[in-house]
This record gives sequence, C-alpha cells and structure tokens, in this order.
Amino acid sequence: MEIAVDVRDVVKVFNGNFRALDGVNLKVEAGSIFALLGPNGAGKTTLMRILTTQIAPSSGSAYVFGLNTVKEGSQVRKLVSYVPQEMSVWTDISGYENLLIYSKIYGIPVQERDRVIDDVLGSMGLSEAADRLVKTYSGGMIRRLEIACALLIKPKILFLDEPTIGLDPSARKAVWEKLTIFKKEYGATIFFNTHYMDEAELYSDKIAIINRGKTVAVGSSEELKHSIGGEILHFSLEENGLGENVLEELKKVRGVKEVMISNSDITLVVEDAETLLPKAMTFFDERKIAVKRVSITKPTLDDVFLKYAGTRLEVSGRLSEVTQVRRMIRRG
Repeated sequence: MEIAVDVRDVVKVFNGNFRALDGVNLKVEAGSIFALLGPNGAGKTTLMRILTTQIAPSSGSAYVFGLNTVKEGSQVRKLVSYVPQEMSVWTDISGYENLLIYSKIYGIPVQERDRVIDDVLGSMGLSEAADRLVKTYSGGMIRRLEIACALLIKPKILFLDEPTIGLDPSARKAVWEKLTIFKKEYGATIFFNTHYMDEAELYSDKIAIINRGKTVAVGSSEELKHSIGGEILHFSLEENGLGENVLEELKKVRGVKEVMISNSDITLVVEDAETLLPKAMTFFDERKIAVKRVSITKPTLDDVFLKYAGTRLEVSGRLSEVTQVRRMIRRG
C-alpha cells in the first residue's frame, strides 16, 4: 500500500502563541479520495498549506509520496496541485488565457501548451466557453476553470480547499463528476476539505475530523457512524440550553449511552430508541422542559461530527461569506 500523505505530530504555531495545529497525525493512501472535516479555525487550511509546501510546520514532519515537505519541497511541488478557497483565476480575461498563463507558470513546453490546455478544457466541460471572459461564467464554471488550471500538470495529488462552497447542488455534482473521472483516469489522489457532510460521505474513501488543531477521528463514513453505536434520539427544545444538573441527570437515565448538545437541540445516543423515548419525554415533562420536535434515526455523519468536534458543522455563515467575496471579485 503506497502512502500519498504522511503527517507525523505536526504542530504549527503562529505569532508565538496561537497553535493552529497541535500534534496532527494522518496517513492517506495513494489513489484515494480523502476528506478533512472540522469547525472553522480547526486548522484544515493550515494543514493543507503545509502539505503543499507553502508554509513549514513549527515541529513534526509531513511527507507527500515519501518526500519531506520542507527538505524536499521542490520535488513535492512537481507532484501536487492546490486549489485554494480564494479566487485563483483572472476574471477580465478568457478561460483559455487563464490556462495559458498557468501553463507558462508551470513550465509546460510551448509546443505542448495548446494540446494540454484543450485537454483540461475538455475534461472540465469548458471547451465551448474557452474564449469567453471569465466574469461571464457561472460560479460552477469558475470553480471548474480553477480546477482545470490545477490539472494542467496532471498532479499525483490534488489538494482542494472547500472546492464547491457556494455552488448550487447541480454545480457541485458537476464538479465532482469531473474530479472523479480525473481520479480514475490518472490514478490521482484527492485531498479536500469541505463544509458539506453529504459531499464527504458521497465521494470520500476516508474522512478525518480535526478539532482545535488535533485529529479526533479517522475512518470511512460507515466506520465513523458505527463508532457511535446504538440509535439516535433528536429533541428540539423551545429554549436554548439545559442546566448542568439537568444534563447530569439525563446522562444517568438507563439506556442513555451519550448526550450531545448543540444550541436548543439535544441528541441522545441510546441502546433502543423506542424503549427510551417515553422515558425521555417523561424526564422533560417532569422538569417542565418544552419539546418542539422529536425524531429517531440511525447515526449520521452529522452526529459523528457533533460527538467528536463538540458542535454541528455550520455551513450557512461560511458559505455566505465565500460566495459574496467571489461574486465581488467576478464583477471587478
């Protein structure tokens, strides 16, 4: 089994005291799709920047296909491509012209440029839009153009920082269809972070959850859901929060394995949901805690994230911020 990414006890400290990463360990198999999940500020982008040689770790070491990202950075850069969250193409020139600039940056020989550019335009479904100004593209088309720029060198590993944030579901699907084809055709490894749980579940082979600069869980989607065990009872309460004494009492209810809280939502991991539900409702009624909604489910990736990160993965605020910035750039 070839290892594409090997992260060993990586720590990154900024400004002498802020620990963005606090001892991260990860291994990613070559040829796989690997998703990194975590709350805002968990260290996801910092880790990706270390793996793409943009910054060095404060301690620990990171390897890409056996190459040290600090000592052998120039060799690593020949193997990787990186698509950041920020806009990475020029909107006042055409898609073709963007690719031509990147082909020069990457050092692609003059005689090969048109062929390579035509190839990535086709693979990303942009051939017909090649000569249009990028500011006339939709958000999904711009993201596909940014990925096309990264694919010019046919990287062994592609790093994607929130590749589809701000895109509508059909545009997200189109991006991932193109990425999956590229991965199959070239045997590439894809390492991405996302705020979309469904994206991680649908497309990744393995998922890591990072929180406060540490890796707190790693596994396939099914393995992570299985790690919770039992069934899930979700309660939406009329008011936010419960007193600590009430929470401690709830944890002691027979059949309750775990209690997780997110704002006015209480999630119970239980052995048998149907048996436990009447007990839980009696518990809330006796304490005059109003319940708006109740649901019984099997563990989901959202529940896994809540357990290991201590919070729900919030998309709306981050999505609005990124979408607004990218629209402003496109409009000039």
